[in-house]
Amino acid sequence: MRRHAGVILIVLVALNLRPAVVAVGPLLRQIQNDLGMSDLAAGALTTLPVLFFGAFGLVAPLFRRSLRGEVLLVTSMGLLVVALLLRVIPAQAALFGGALLAGIAISIGNIAVPSIIKRDHPQAITTVTAIYTVAITAGAAVSSSVVVPLEHVMSSDWSVPLVLLAIPAAVAGAAWLPRLRSGTAATPAPEGASPQVWRSPLAWQVTGFMGLQSMLAYITSGWLPTICQDRGLSEAAGGYAFGVSSLFQAAGALLLPVIVRRLRDQRPIVVLVTVLCLAGFAGVVWAPVGAIWASAVVLGLGQGVGFALALSFIGLRASDAHVTAQLSGMAQGLGYVIAALGPLAVGAVHDATDGWSAPAVLMLVVSVVLLVPGLGAGRDRTIGEEPARDAEHAAA
Repeated sequence: MRRHAGVILIVLVALNLRPAVVAVGPLLRQIQNDLGMSDLAAGALTTLPVLFFGAFGLVAPLFRRSLRGEVLLVTSMGLLVVALLLRVIPAQAALFGGALLAGIAISIGNIAVPSIIKRDHPQAITTVTAIYTVAITAGAAVSSSVVVPLEHVMSSDWSVPLVLLAIPAAVAGAAWLPRLRSGTAATPAPEGASPQVWRSPLAWQVTGFMGLQSMLAYITSGWLPTICQDRGLSEAAGGYAFGVSSLFQAAGALLLPVIVRRLRDQRPIVVLVTVLCLAGFAGVVWAPVGAIWASAVVLGLGQGVGFALALSFIGLRASDAHVTAQLSGMAQGLGYVIAALGPLAVGAVHDATDGWSAPAVLMLVVSVVLLVPGLGAGRDRTIGEEPARDAEHAAA
């Protein structure tokens, strides 16, 4: 019973790890008009939090004590509430301050959850991670869908529906408080845990896979509706195409535990992710317009499996919860910085070529390069085992 309650608590947090960012998009034009923001500033408002999604992971190794996951999650939700409430103030400084704080809050949650999954659900890492991934996707999809209808129903301006997102964040933080009070004190971080991760080739492979698959996901969220519109779909249909892709991302994440049970390691899944992404991107850009919907489904499945697999690697490739926390910080800290470059690169190539063929080639190249870290991360081994395993293979 306690195990199921723990999964529910993880889901409550996961539902809040994207709405603060994605819910701005549908209201962005209104925000621009009300506050006199330039297109550059508006783009920065949505990109800034993503750059900080892994920020906590980069500074966590500097702490002398390893903070408990419960402490981190309560802190994450508390900071997120403050960040969302800042949006009551109709000023650009408040919006950007809230965006920055939201990115840091989400970063703390991103880093903490994988180590909690490893600690509390060691025999079901892939299954619980898939549930966590679906909850993240659902939170993003629902929040971006309801902010405009909420604004109309309440006859309010754009700030009210954004501020209301603080309520589920406060609920999630409150739900974790009993675990916080009943837990033990923080323990010193194991000697050498952080250097062990940063010096591990396997950890760098996990980080590379996390960064590249996240880059493809952010390219999709940033440009898929525009690509569909340029190919002849209406503005609404372009949004629906992205919605279809998001829906099948959740389905792909749920498929991962079923696939993993049948395999010795995860390298075949990495190949599957690459093939689906190649087919999806190529279909969206070059297939007949009527095939865009099928291509969006294929792309969503590939990215859903890829995201869940990337998060699962963090738990599967770490030997214990402490190493998981370090690997989570490294993989997500560097990974989301890598990911943020993708939409910018696609936009720059599109501006330079005034078409989508060259950007599509870039997407396909990234999909193929994903194989390099993926095939390394997919091997059945954990951090610290590499030298021993390599010696065994050399002897054989």
